[in-house]
Amino acid sequence: MATQYVINKFINGVNGFGLKFCANTYTTTLGAATEATLTVPGSSAVGVANTDKNKFIAVFSYEAAKNVYVAVNATAAVPVGGTLAASTSELNPQAKTVNAGDVIHIICADASTDVSIALYAVQE
Repeated sequence: MATQYVINKFINGVNGFGLKFCANTYTTTLGAATEATLTVPGSSAVGVANTDKNKFIAVFSYEAAKNVYVAVNATAAVPVGGTLAASTSELNPQAKTVNAGDVIHIICADASTDVSIALYAVQE
C-alpha cells in the first residue's frame, strides 16, 4: 500500500515537510554515465482503478554534491559542451508529479552516487 501525500488544503494538506516514512521507496547506487530506470507502480492508496488518475509525488534524494539528471518517459542524459541546449533531463529535481506507468530515468554525471526515490500517492 502506498503512503498518501495529502495535497488537499481543505483537509490539512499541502505542507511537504514532516512526511511519514514512505512505503514505496527505491534506492540504487549509480555508476558514472549508467542510466537506471524505475517504472511507477500501477496503483496507489487512493484506490482509483483508472491508471490515468493514479498520481504520485516522486521525492528524490541524492548523495551530497553529486549531479544526477532525471527524465520521465525519456532517456536521461548528461549535458555536453559549453552551450545551453534543449533537454528532457533536469538536474537534481527535488520532487515531481508522476503517473502510474511512467518510467523515471536517472543518470549520474559523477563517478558514482547514491539515489533514493520515494513515491507518495496523491489525489486530485
